[in-house]
Amino acid sequence: MALTSPETGVLDKTRSPPVKVLSGQLRDGKIRIGSNGKSEFSIKRVGQGKENSLVVSIVWMQGTVVEVQPDRNTIVLLDETGNFVVGGVNNIPKGKPCLIHGKYVMVMGQVQTHSPEPVLRAVKMADLSDNSLIHKRLWKYEVEDLQQTLP
Repeated sequence: MALTSPETGVLDKTRSPPVKVLSGQLRDGKIRIGSNGKSEFSIKRVGQGKENSLVVSIVWMQGTVVEVQPDRNTIVLLDETGNFVVGGVNNIPKGKPCLIHGKYVMVMGQVQTHSPEPVLRAVKMADLSDNSLIHKRLWKYEVEDLQQTLP
């Protein structure tokens, strides 16, 4: 699956699909420069099994909106492993309004930095609040299942 580059808006056939991650994985990850000259983040996989690290640049995360900063074009989300910041939220398709404190949302974005807390540049957001109890309970298992399946 190819994605449109957030920088250029052009289809980028070398970019891999988003990887489901937890904020704690990014926070504990390591940064490196990939073969394409762009920053990539190496994270430890969730769960038992595969011990090799996983390289990510575009991620899929879920969390509860804890702070909305419209003047800074950012929101702060909280997942079960900590806070993370999402920038560029005023410039992306969102569907139902989801930039509201307490909403449970999904965000796909490009990792900008991982420390002291992860920062993403948003590509897409969606409100998952209608079934948030189910989404919250299943999220860690979805992350683990995907990460154990990826090569």
